[in-house]
Amino acid sequence: MSHCCDHHTRHKPVSFGKNSGSPAPNLNTTEHRWRIHGMDCPSCAGKIETALRRLPGVHSAEVRFATERLWVRLTPEGSREQVVRAIHAAGFTPFSEQDKAPAAPLWRQHGTLLSLLLLMLLAAGAHLWLPAAAPWLFTLATLWGLVPVGRQAWRQARSGSPFSIEMLMTVAATGALFLGETAEAAMVLLLFAVGEQLESLAAGKARQGVKTLMALVPERARRLTQNGVEEVAIEQLAPGDEIEAHPGGRLPVDGTLLNASAAFDESAITGESLPVDRAQGEKLAAGSLVVDRAVRIRVTSQPGHSTLDRILHLMEEADAHRAPIARFIDRFSRWYTPAMIAAATLVAVLPPLLLAADWQTWIYRGLVLLLIGCPCALVISTPAAVTSALAAATRLGVLIKGGAALEQLGRIDTLAFDKTGTLTRGQPVLHELCLYSGFKREQVLALAAGLESGAHHPLAQALVAAAEAEGVEPVATGEKHTLPGAGIQSEWQGKALLIGSPAQLDAARFTVQQAADIARLRAAACTLVMLVVDEKIAALFALRDPLRADAGAGIAALRDLGINSLMLTGDHDMTARAIAAELNLDYRAGLKPEHKLQQVVRLGEQGRLGMVGDGINDAPTLKQASIGIAMGQGTDVALDSADAALTHNRLTALADAVRLSRATRANIHQNITLALGLKAVFLITSVTGVTGLWLAVLADTGATALVTLNALRLLRFRGRPS
Repeated sequence: MSHCCDHHTRHKPVSFGKNSGSPAPNLNTTEHRWRIHGMDCPSCAGKIETALRRLPGVHSAEVRFATERLWVRLTPEGSREQVVRAIHAAGFTPFSEQDKAPAAPLWRQHGTLLSLLLLMLLAAGAHLWLPAAAPWLFTLATLWGLVPVGRQAWRQARSGSPFSIEMLMTVAATGALFLGETAEAAMVLLLFAVGEQLESLAAGKARQGVKTLMALVPERARRLTQNGVEEVAIEQLAPGDEIEAHPGGRLPVDGTLLNASAAFDESAITGESLPVDRAQGEKLAAGSLVVDRAVRIRVTSQPGHSTLDRILHLMEEADAHRAPIARFIDRFSRWYTPAMIAAATLVAVLPPLLLAADWQTWIYRGLVLLLIGCPCALVISTPAAVTSALAAATRLGVLIKGGAALEQLGRIDTLAFDKTGTLTRGQPVLHELCLYSGFKREQVLALAAGLESGAHHPLAQALVAAAEAEGVEPVATGEKHTLPGAGIQSEWQGKALLIGSPAQLDAARFTVQQAADIARLRAAACTLVMLVVDEKIAALFALRDPLRADAGAGIAALRDLGINSLMLTGDHDMTARAIAAELNLDYRAGLKPEHKLQQVVRLGEQGRLGMVGDGINDAPTLKQASIGIAMGQGTDVALDSADAALTHNRLTALADAVRLSRATRANIHQNITLALGLKAVFLITSVTGVTGLWLAVLADTGATALVTLNALRLLRFRGRPS
């Protein structure tokens, strides 16, 4: 098995949010990565971190339970071999990111449990037919079961985690053995072994969604070159490269489609069951399955920065950005376990010392209390729910960075939206064309496209696209001159041409009809462009940034959840008023970035505010809001500033995410109530002598299993149909 690790030269996955990434780099440190095998619950990650941070030369260590990954930063005094030895000493197995997890044979995975069960059956049979041998067989079963548990307890104690469940089990089983309760001691260890297997299966189930995502991206791609096609590792692809993929293959990177059209199965990413038809120029996400034909894709994502990389990195960061309730439980469990050990000790010694009670009876009850005090179910109650919810959120098309953001999302009472690129598509289109002076539609479209061809302004591109859509070829014009703030000037067939805003023309030139058209279209939130041919007004182009198809449904769904919506925009009041009326929401218009930030600060003082945006100018407001949500195809600055992102820009997913957040909070409360409720019941029954050791273990194992299964219900969460 290889124990080498990945160095910091490897491309790091992209992330977004207020606190992102693995531990902050240090100029005198180097980063190394491993995968970790053998973690059954989030507390295992904490034990590994504790063991590594005690080592000299370790600047930082962080374990991500969801993806079983470890990041370590070493100073020049540290060594990789030292880290590997410490991980092994803590009872876990490290392996490199390129290697697959070591697959132990079934007999080794379950050998201890099966052999212990066999010894228990032999002892139970002997109790019926050979009573004198039964205690010895139960003792043998206890010792056999104690060996792996005691070894793990010793490893973790040496690594800085003395108050582990393995230590509690070792003390309780050893104590029961000395008290002569051999059958109960063996039963305690058997139930514990069963519980460990169930916990391992539950952890594997919770990770399954992450592992499925990790398996979606192929390791190699077919890159098109001048000499033909070459196979390369996906790390070698760069933006601008062209690749091809065949039916049945998955896209290794984000990109844009170069074919006229093709169908893609995006169910693994979006949860949509039917293939989606994509047209030339549309964006495609890594992991999409090619359905009907071979396609050519232009790469748009950097290595390690695709949509799937973002999802995986967010899953990894779930532990680093835990929900406030998870952080509280973590702090609570640190003193809770030692306190329960102290309480169990007092129960064992005080009644005999003060009341001359029977020592054996009260030591036994102290051991029972020790097992009741195990905080496993309580500790796993929150991270299990959060991990399941984050996995479910990715299927809804929402990337949420950790439990803190997930919890905050369900608490917002107002959601503020940027307009352009958020409520609207961010791409102007021709909404209406008014013709004057006897000019024909095809003629003015050809002239406008000829004047605007080659320009990068969105309005110019919209006019060129409108001509292309109607099959109109741009006419060749003379030399073009850009008039700052006024438009473009040229000539055609000896006639002067001018295209620009009506505001730059003398209003006295407008006829009554033209003035009425200008007023009507401005009131409809259109941006106006006028074409003048030989001093005659030939056409008025009304361009509009159309609303997203699901904008109205998204706002309505939020309203049904009791969340107010508000639009913050830099556009003039007339445009903002028309869009706000169409969506039935409040608005603030004419806002510069600094004014928009002031509005967010003021609204945040009145309640819990979320902000949705996509542009560079939205970054400050996304940071300032209680939770910032970026459109998945927005700017990198907006994505980096946000706590969450809509990967497919569906605004209806916002309401689904809020519902998921509220369902997660309810699930966590159920888990905590279940864990503490069972402990409270068995705490009373153990002190009064009603329940014994094996029931205490059964209660703890049962509570952990129930809490985990309840959390896994969130994986089945589905959004409401639009």
